[in-house]
Amino acid sequence: MSEGLAPFDQHRGLLFSVAYQLLGSVADAEDVVQDTWLRWSAADRGEVTDARAYLVRIATNLALDRLGSARARRESYVGPWLPEPLVTAAAPLAGAPAPRDPADSAELGEEVSLAVLVVLETLSPAERAVFVLREVFGMPAAEVAQALGRSEAAVRQMGHRAREHVQARRPRFEPSAAVQREVTDRFLAACAGGDVSALLAVLAPSAVLVSDGGGKARAALRPITGAEKVARFLLAIAATGADPSFVVLPAEVNGRPGVAAWQDGRPFMAATVVVSGDGLVEQVLMVRNPDKLAGLERW
Repeated sequence: MSEGLAPFDQHRGLLFSVAYQLLGSVADAEDVVQDTWLRWSAADRGEVTDARAYLVRIATNLALDRLGSARARRESYVGPWLPEPLVTAAAPLAGAPAPRDPADSAELGEEVSLAVLVVLETLSPAERAVFVLREVFGMPAAEVAQALGRSEAAVRQMGHRAREHVQARRPRFEPSAAVQREVTDRFLAACAGGDVSALLAVLAPSAVLVSDGGGKARAALRPITGAEKVARFLLAIAATGADPSFVVLPAEVNGRPGVAAWQDGRPFMAATVVVSGDGLVEQVLMVRNPDKLAGLERW
């Protein structure tokens, strides 16, 4: 390994995470990391006093350049759009090799859940960048200002607006990983059992299901609201489980307990739930678009 490569490798996980949390796409984040390396390799590093800040600045601005066109493409997206899930742990399929994935070394932080990333989509690009750099990774306002080419005062103001916006819209309750896993397991068991009553018992009355098929997989074209409607939709999906090639496993999705599934060895879906303070599922976020499930190919 060359001497110049070491600082880049040291911060690769951070760069991927920043780009992913700005774009909600693993492929785009990987491209940003690659482009950041190209710029780093061509730079006069003798003049770089802080490699981390320098690399984050490059990656942030490359991600922001992509964000505008990405949002324009989403205007014609079929059905609800959800971020591409990071499946960072799961019980591997029998005989499958251990995965090699950029998410393995990502510095996820606590703000990378699918539910929070959906909220980040409602921020302006600049506010999203400030929130990610300041709130998720704890970077000083001066460093963020330098990365974005803004004044410290502007960064602090954007950060305040973004923080209030996210707090008002993010899930009201943050369960522990143990509670999240327990509720997720009950939810999964109820779906697999095909019992409407058992499923209704784990769903909050006002539960909402958002499914992203991108026009390429079976999914609802609009969010489904109400426990009974959500239960019917889930049980229709769960009926696929009668196929012996259908495999469902507990997984870690974006750093939180979730579920992943395969059919005929191909990725079928990744899902996570938002848990209410009384231990019920108040939101189901299900990604079925095969373009967003490439990470499951590695299991």
